[in-house]
Amino acid sequence: MKKRTYSLLLLFILSMTIITAQEKKSFTLDDLIPGGSNYYDCSPKNLYGVQWWGDVCVKPDVEEVKTIHPKNGKETTLFTLEEVNDAIEHGVLPYKLVHPLKPLSHLMKGSYPWADRNLMVCQTRSQDGTGQYILFYDFVQKKVTHLFRLECSKGQTPANIDFCPANGYAAYTSGNNLFVAHEGDFSTMINPSLVGEDNGPDAEKDIVYGQAVHRNEFGIMKGTFWSPKGKYLAFYRMDQSMVTDYPQVDISTRIATLVPDKYPMAGMTSHKVTVGIYCPQNGQTIYLKTGDPTDRYFTNISWSPDETKVYMIELNREQNYAQLVRYDAATGEKEAIVYEEKHPKYVEPLHPITFLPWDASKFIYQSQRDGFNHLYLFDTEMPEKKNIFKQGKAGGQYCETVKVTPLTQGDWLVQNIIGFNVKKKEILIQSTEISPLQSNVYAIRIDNGKRRAVGNSEGVHQVQLSYSGNYLIDSYTTPTIPRNIDLVSTTGPTVRNVFASPNPWKEYHVPEVEVGTIKAANGKTDLYYRMIKPVDFDPNKKYPAVVYVYGGPHAQMINASYHYGVRGWDMYMAQEGYVMFTIDNRGSENRGLEFENCTFRHLGTEEMKDQIKGVEYLKSLPFIDHDRLGVHGWSFGGFMTTNLMLSYPDVFKVGVAGGPVIDWKYYEIMYGERYMDTPQTNPEGYKGSNLNEKAGNLKGRLEIIYGGNDPTCVPQHSLSFIQSCIEKGTHPDLFVYPGHGHNVMGKDRVHLHEHITQYFKDHLK
Repeated sequence: MKKRTYSLLLLFILSMTIITAQEKKSFTLDDLIPGGSNYYDCSPKNLYGVQWWGDVCVKPDVEEVKTIHPKNGKETTLFTLEEVNDAIEHGVLPYKLVHPLKPLSHLMKGSYPWADRNLMVCQTRSQDGTGQYILFYDFVQKKVTHLFRLECSKGQTPANIDFCPANGYAAYTSGNNLFVAHEGDFSTMINPSLVGEDNGPDAEKDIVYGQAVHRNEFGIMKGTFWSPKGKYLAFYRMDQSMVTDYPQVDISTRIATLVPDKYPMAGMTSHKVTVGIYCPQNGQTIYLKTGDPTDRYFTNISWSPDETKVYMIELNREQNYAQLVRYDAATGEKEAIVYEEKHPKYVEPLHPITFLPWDASKFIYQSQRDGFNHLYLFDTEMPEKKNIFKQGKAGGQYCETVKVTPLTQGDWLVQNIIGFNVKKKEILIQSTEISPLQSNVYAIRIDNGKRRAVGNSEGVHQVQLSYSGNYLIDSYTTPTIPRNIDLVSTTGPTVRNVFASPNPWKEYHVPEVEVGTIKAANGKTDLYYRMIKPVDFDPNKKYPAVVYVYGGPHAQMINASYHYGVRGWDMYMAQEGYVMFTIDNRGSENRGLEFENCTFRHLGTEEMKDQIKGVEYLKSLPFIDHDRLGVHGWSFGGFMTTNLMLSYPDVFKVGVAGGPVIDWKYYEIMYGERYMDTPQTNPEGYKGSNLNEKAGNLKGRLEIIYGGNDPTCVPQHSLSFIQSCIEKGTHPDLFVYPGHGHNVMGKDRVHLHEHITQYFKDHLK
């Protein structure tokens, strides 16, 4: 009887296991695509807004803000939403408002810029929506201590807000104008001083102040730069009056309206940039005396610690010659060329110099001159006697006018400078030293270059350094961990987990993800691939395969994040019975200069060779149906998709190319000329990469999709290709998302992936 009972129990457990397995859900596109109704629930959870207040971790939520002490992990409520709104509604405000302030709806977007002050800084607006404010809330005194209005042009809202904790000023833009407001002088809060103003009927459109320039290339993500103590504000001024208008159209009006976009195409006239220095104390503005800005790029603006010098990296239009130049901040006079670097292909400075906080005579410069991005310590007080160019290891040359000491070296690259631990004289960085797929944290001693790992040695990390440099907020993910957030001691072994995301896919059938390497077309370089096999994979079956491709600079499709960085659509397609395959070809990032610049002047050539090596690997697998191969990509991936369909017409049966570059002479100057030179100097390369020339090769089914107002890969690309196909007698398909830019966003993004999926189902499966 006992044996029978055990047998029945075992059968019950087995049956429950089977039922549980059967209850696993299948993904929908609403689960996996941003904009989908269930996308949030199917994404790894996070602590939004977690940050440092000095050396105390702040954990905001909707209703309250808590602190977490890294030494003991103790959580304490700092203040509540009710307390803040009570101070707004019933407290004594710094000055009388015409319209009452709107209560805050949550506490997720506050900042804590002072380690020694009990203040949260956040944005709010008046109840009637006419006023935008920056608010300071003292969470000890429970009151609003400062409040100032961001004045805007009619019908516009403040943007690019750059608050300076050192002086309490805020720089911001409204339209194309730049404003500065001061929290201590209420009259100027309401009427901020206009930094830049040009005359002329087109000045508002043609002259842009305080915004990113050079189309966000060279690491430029902003247009204002406060000096360390807030004495000065450096800012970009961009004159676009000489740049051709690209005729974008708004179809939402009764009669379609022309909304031109300033778009400098390769080989054509570019905009001109100057750099202003504004002094809030006297309202004066001077401009750096850089000389004629025509065909020059001004990047990576930084300040000396004493605020007397401005440093900037200047590039020629060919982007093969960079100079680090020093200017006098008070007069704008050019003082010295501190460093120069040349390369026969291109030089690409992406990071401003960083001064040591304990030694104002030394700064760190980042360079790929030896083949990988590394740190070099410059001594501004020890000039060398000779001013000659030396040969770098990566084919370029460099000229040092001061003493320079390499801080990092090796066949791996520094990705980011996190900050400093002043007491230990250490700099903290993120690098690919463990693997090109990972991003890990290291502390480096400045005096001898010795480095040590900090925190978890797996996965991809995003970190914030505390005020002292003793602690990190470490948000990381690995192939098996959706997201963990740890408080990590940078000086010892202490790691305290404060958040662990549950598995968002635990209730779903999850396809198997495999990562490995194959050799590139050059026969020596390892390339990483990712393959996703269908749910309930049967090695005896034959499956259709889709290659998802990007392949361009500054992108990496495969990394050691959750499920190796797999995209939601790839998972969905694997569930639908496709093998999904991606390879990071030469030309993509995080593998060093030679790996990336081998595509110079002939975009698409080496990249396609590597992608075909991936296809050869796919075909070597017994479960791949050779007659059912597809390819899909967006942007550079759209260029690659179209190119692969036309260059290897007997390999791919179906392709979907989104937002593609078709002809590089239609692409913008900064990116396009870096990798292709100009159409005038490289006609052969432009012709070889012009997909209109290959339009007659199309055999399979190819669909082109683009956003109707794409400002990046302008509609001319897709439309010119359709015209070329008409002329050459081939028949691609075309689909447009009206009103969308380079990426289809919101709920329409789900529709986009429904459409792409259906195209492959109709023509490949």
